[in-house]
Amino acid sequence: MSPLPRLLVLLTVIIAPACWAGDADILGLWLSGDGDGWIEIRQQGEEFIGVIKGSPNNKPGDPPRLDDKNPDPTLRHRELDGLTFMTGFKYVGDGRWTGGTIYDPNSGKTYKGTMRLVDRNTLKLRGYIGISLFGRSDTWSRVEN
Repeated sequence: MSPLPRLLVLLTVIIAPACWAGDADILGLWLSGDGDGWIEIRQQGEEFIGVIKGSPNNKPGDPPRLDDKNPDPTLRHRELDGLTFMTGFKYVGDGRWTGGTIYDPNSGKTYKGTMRLVDRNTLKLRGYIGISLFGRSDTWSRVEN
């Protein structure tokens, strides 16, 4: 194979994954990286939000999960299911959403966040304080569109 066709194949492999993703491709139901939460990503105007829809670990009759780590004592009694915990994300192209915040009910802290679709069924999230270097990442799997 001559160098030109090799270069075209290489460019296609590098560029194609980013080109397929549009702003609405993130919508749907996702399973968190730890397998403990179903999250529905919705669109509100030009922004994208995340709502906790439940946990695959909860059994019928289990007590509701509460926001018991919230720094505001008046909010510690609210149920996690139905809680909007991700807000303000905007699509910036190339399968990426930025400018949002993520509330972590496991710690009671809120972080700046970014999201990136790796492929149609894999979503990488990064939560951080200050700059992205100081944070942590999580990988979610799509449950349904």
